[in-house]
Amino acid sequence: MKISLGADHGGFQLKEFLKRRLSEEGHDILDRGTFDPSPVDYPDIAFRVAQDVFQGSTGILVCGTGIGMCNAASRMEGMIAALCTNEYMARMARLHNDANVLCLGARVIGDELALSVTRVFLETPSLNDEKYVRRREKVARGCQ
Repeated sequence: MKISLGADHGGFQLKEFLKRRLSEEGHDILDRGTFDPSPVDYPDIAFRVAQDVFQGSTGILVCGTGIGMCNAASRMEGMIAALCTNEYMARMARLHNDANVLCLGARVIGDELALSVTRVFLETPSLNDEKYVRRREKVARGCQ
């Protein structure tokens, strides 16, 4: 699977861990930064990942809490970002919400749990049941 992976300085170390482990599992990783722990603006990284998601990649964004990245990604057209702290949230984000970007908080979740959450997110399909599709369409329209 092609995965676009990005993090700000707060998520740099977790990004590096996920990059290594997901690469070992055979995933094609597009590393969109940051490339060291120096301070950066998280929206710039989220935008780079969004460009890959528009082209069919799955996105993973990491910052200190995951909140900033999730907010930034959610503001970009076509991005359905989900901040997940456990496997159940990751499964529901995919099944019910068709999320295409997983957001993680490096200061909230440990490396191994983050990897487990990521695996569940990547392995779970989206449900195309009528009620979920209807709800997703309402969200896309702005609930008008």
